[in-house]
Amino acid sequence: MRATRMKNHGELALPGAVIGASAGVVAGGLALLVGQPAGWAAATAVGLGLPMALAGGAFGLLLGAGIVRPGVFAPVGLYWLVAFPVARLLHEVLAGLLIAGRPALPADPLGFLAYQAMASLGFAIGFSWLHERIAPGWLGRIRERNPRAERLYGFYLRHAEAQWKAREGRRRARAAGRGAGPATVLRNKGES
Repeated sequence: MRATRMKNHGELALPGAVIGASAGVVAGGLALLVGQPAGWAAATAVGLGLPMALAGGAFGLLLGAGIVRPGVFAPVGLYWLVAFPVARLLHEVLAGLLIAGRPALPADPLGFLAYQAMASLGFAIGFSWLHERIAPGWLGRIRERNPRAERLYGFYLRHAEAQWKAREGRRRARAAGRGAGPATVLRNKGES
């Protein structure tokens, strides 16, 4: 029972964890691109990827528990306003540990955290966009064996159906407007 519950939680956390780990891999690749040594790039990938994977996975658990509602940006922005600076601080500490053999804090930790909080909005936008594209497909695959995934998948499905119906309604309204001749349009304007 406990193993099944842990597996279900892990499945819910997976999309966010993958996105977070990918952020670390991208940061490591960028470090290589700007000419940093391979060891430095690897430390960057691990030092940032690990805390970001944990934070991304935790976000998936919040979604699965119903604490955060999918499709709404404010909770994502607030979550990453806290999680991104913490992950970046851990990145600095871990990178210092991996590169120099001792943890390193930024010279001005409060200024560092404030700057990272400002930068978090950009990451929150990208994370939200990716998560909204990756998670529904994954949830569709695991929903039959994971009750929380079923509930969350149902939300995404209802949202997609509502979007489709709204788009179809707009399309029909445009088509009906084009079918009316000039005399009908003028007559209708005169009635209002």
